[in-house]
Amino acid sequence: MDNETLKLTSVLADPTRFSIYQYIVSKHGTVTVQEIAEQFDIHPNVARLHLTKLEDVNLLTSTSEKTGKGGRPSRLYSLSDQMISLQFPPRDYQLLANIAIETLVTLGEEGQKALYEMGRKFGHEAARQAIEKERVSITEMNIEEKIASIQRLVVAQGLHPEIELTDGQNLRFRVFNCTFKEAAINHPESICRMHHALLLGIFETYFGKNISLIEENSMLVGCKSCDYTMLRLS
Repeated sequence: MDNETLKLTSVLADPTRFSIYQYIVSKHGTVTVQEIAEQFDIHPNVARLHLTKLEDVNLLTSTSEKTGKGGRPSRLYSLSDQMISLQFPPRDYQLLANIAIETLVTLGEEGQKALYEMGRKFGHEAARQAIEKERVSITEMNIEEKIASIQRLVVAQGLHPEIELTDGQNLRFRVFNCTFKEAAINHPESICRMHHALLLGIFETYFGKNISLIEENSMLVGCKSCDYTMLRLS
């Protein structure tokens, strides 16, 4: 195990600190020392210590904000761009994926089609494995159970999602980061199409192929999140 992984696992081994990190992940915004202290019923100095340790391993970043009331500026903490990926021993699967993506993009239209299909198949397979872990048939799951299962699946993939049932059968789905952000720097449109296909594959596995996944907002054009609506077609 490398030094960075050791530091990360050591910091997250503390139950309170890990809970604080999960809370900040769910916030999709900034938090203060006082907010964490109140949320977890701990002294502000203890909250500050936990936040500092999370920042030391680059899971959080912080900025100063003047309160206008004099005294020391308040610190605002938020998620960094670092993705948690703990593997024992460390493996370069992400590097291999990036190389494969880069290669497909250079192959023109056929490569783009292959990239889209790769994303969709990956979504299908990831969903299939997630459903197996639930130890229940997909036909026995109600819509709330399916949403909870999808939530666990996409969190495990490193995404920070929000899933909302809008009218009894259609869903609103938001993600606040990108699993493929490194590759997206050079090929944003291609990566976005592949990511859309991946999500489509996931939803098709849970709800059948008679659905439509509509992208409404994208971080590619400066939005805070990528927003989708999943429509179940009659």
